[in-house]
Amino acid sequence: MKLTLKIIAALFLCFCLSVSGQKTSFDSLMKKARLEIYDSPDNAIRIGKNLIIKEKNIHRQISIYQLLSTANIAKRDFDQSLQYLLKAKETAEKTNDLKVRTSVLISAAIQYQQMELFSKSLETLNEADQYLAKFPDDVPEKHIETARSYAIRGMIYKSQSNPEIALEKFLISIQNFEKIEHKQTTYSNMSVVYYNIGYCYLNLNQLEKAHQAFIQSAEYARKNKAKSLEAFALKGIAEMYKQKKENEIALQLLIKAEDLSKNTGDLILNEGIYKEMSENYLAMGKPNLYQNYSKKYFEMRFQREQNELSSINHSINEHNKETLKKSTEMKTRYQFFTGIIAGIGSLIIILLVSLIIKIRKRNLQYKQKIHDLIQS
Repeated sequence: MKLTLKIIAALFLCFCLSVSGQKTSFDSLMKKARLEIYDSPDNAIRIGKNLIIKEKNIHRQISIYQLLSTANIAKRDFDQSLQYLLKAKETAEKTNDLKVRTSVLISAAIQYQQMELFSKSLETLNEADQYLAKFPDDVPEKHIETARSYAIRGMIYKSQSNPEIALEKFLISIQNFEKIEHKQTTYSNMSVVYYNIGYCYLNLNQLEKAHQAFIQSAEYARKNKAKSLEAFALKGIAEMYKQKKENEIALQLLIKAEDLSKNTGDLILNEGIYKEMSENYLAMGKPNLYQNYSKKYFEMRFQREQNELSSINHSINEHNKETLKKSTEMKTRYQFFTGIIAGIGSLIIILLVSLIIKIRKRNLQYKQKIHDLIQS
């Protein structure tokens, strides 16, 4: 199951629709970086780092930070990915643009989902939904962000072994992606969603539907020249053939997937490919090859888990910061109201004392008058 939990880096890329401007060298470099995210993430990171140094425009800064976050997800460096995403979130708080703030929130939900912090992911999605509700129905960004939101919810349900509910969410995601006119920007996203649809059908033992979903995933990946996403799709098809005991066909697909993924540095993808290869070699009675790929599988798994632990630690630190911030705000609010209550209380006391003094003074005057009358 873990092999499919964290393969949604593509969902970050729709953000470009929200912040794109006129065609400039910036746009050209960003386009080049996005095209290299899956197959050469280090190149995408290099471009992003060069761009962020001189960029002053807030929207562009957010776009660059999300690019850097996405590229690090492609490398399965969740720690660095989270750091850049938090910078994007911090920068987004400086703008009142609903589209930007919604996109950043959903990107944050994706990150939390990948780290298996499902409650935090759903909490962030619910916050984003409040912004989405304010979007007019004819705004493309509403379909983009709705599609991403349902894709994440589908991921969460799938990871919790609820393939039927997950399928409902994924199909709504696809419906919204298909409403977008410029589909070139959504091909990678649709590839990812169809890949997960394939696994839902696989878990429901509907092999023919699973096969069709994986084929669609591969086709959308090729349209955007995303080799790693195509490799994921091939791995899914291979797993289907493995279940049918057709190990030789499965291995042919896995070898092709391994070749497609050789330059991506994707730990999750490599982990999944090596696991499937080792199991197929074992089923075919080839112990040496089984041991070789089993060793590679455990190496990838160990490296991935180390990265995840690091990113979770940063997430906990960030959560503590947010908690401290809220606590400080509550303390400030408490002190403010305490000050108001103390001020009102002091004013009341002053008024009461003043009234008492006034009454006592008047009583003394009455007493003096009565005394004068008696004397006269």
